[in-house]
Amino acid sequence: MLPVLMYHGLHGGSDAHGRYDPVYSVRPDDFARQMDWLLASGHRTTRLAGDHGATSGSDRHPGARPVVITFDDGDVSNIEVALPLLRERGMVAEFYITSDFVGQPGMLSAADVRALADAGMGIGAHGRSHRFLEDMDIDTLDAELRDSRARLSEITGRRVDSLALPGGRGGERERRAALAIGYRHLLGSVPGPNRSLQPDDWLQRLAVTRQTTLGEFAALVTWRGLRPRIARARFLALTLPKRVLGNAGYERLRARLL
Repeated sequence: MLPVLMYHGLHGGSDAHGRYDPVYSVRPDDFARQMDWLLASGHRTTRLAGDHGATSGSDRHPGARPVVITFDDGDVSNIEVALPLLRERGMVAEFYITSDFVGQPGMLSAADVRALADAGMGIGAHGRSHRFLEDMDIDTLDAELRDSRARLSEITGRRVDSLALPGGRGGERERRAALAIGYRHLLGSVPGPNRSLQPDDWLQRLAVTRQTTLGEFAALVTWRGLRPRIARARFLALTLPKRVLGNAGYERLRARLL
């Protein structure tokens, strides 16, 4: 089993540097405790490789259980908070950057993205504009995927072959378009365990939020107990209003509720 954990920003409160989100901004102390739990329970972080399989972390610890840490969007806390905490523990992560966000207030600069790559972290694409890919016509979708990949490759000097879909929204059309461009690892957001790492196929992720307790975190990683079932049921329950309201309508409703 390969759990893939999804984070966004790490913020102590709404006044922290970066773009605070009341749902997805995890407290730095909670993140540190979660990373310590992973190490204590025999997990080792790994990166998605350019070829088959995974690299780093787990290779140095035969028999360790691999886990992938991911961050979406490109919040500045990725380098100011997450990177030091990861390096202190000898851990690695994948950072999925929305290329139009680079250099915006509260977000990573181009130099920050390069520094993450130079520190041994993975850099993947998260769209150019963060618009939902399934809402685009085919030409706009192609440009969105190509431009974000090219921009991040230019910044890092490395091939970018991993894509996390903004909002996890997309299906077979988006998969085919991404693979045709050269992406090899595609990440969605349906909660669930990955039984293996297969290039050219979906990897699903486990969202870690501000409200996730350490016990719930452990249950998600191991995919045991009630918490995983609740996460899956909640995701499935939200698919209906997304279909009825459309992505734009659903996001407006979410913003009002928050």
